[in-house]
Amino acid sequence: MFEDSVSNADIARAVGVCAESVRRWRRVWEQGGASALRRRAATGRPPKLDDAQVEMIRAALEQGAQAHGFEADLWTLERVGAVVTRATGVVLSRASVWRLLTGRLGWSLQRPERRAVERDDSEIARWIAHEWPRIKKGP
Repeated sequence: MFEDSVSNADIARAVGVCAESVRRWRRVWEQGGASALRRRAATGRPPKLDDAQVEMIRAALEQGAQAHGFEADLWTLERVGAVVTRATGVVLSRASVWRLLTGRLGWSLQRPERRAVERDDSEIARWIAHEWPRIKKGP
């Protein structure tokens, strides 16, 4: 794989990494061969929710917040956390709920428009076109 005639710096430039990475890769290859360079599974703490639980939560959230007893059909981190706890018995922090929504479910932040229900855009346009010039002119 690595030829001794090619320098670490040349390989680093060709691949677009620093020479130290190439040195590390070469050392790993010399000690364990090509299999030692293969990507390994991520380490760290396992997720609290398995894939089946995540899909159960997705289905529950798609029913809407009102289906779960909330007054408005609006999801907040706290509300999602409550649904997760009710559905699975697992308590998640707000940060973990955020990672669940954005990472595992692929959802994004959506903010509702702040607009009065009574708003009438055609009446506003009429007022701007007719009333505002009259008021601006004065008596």
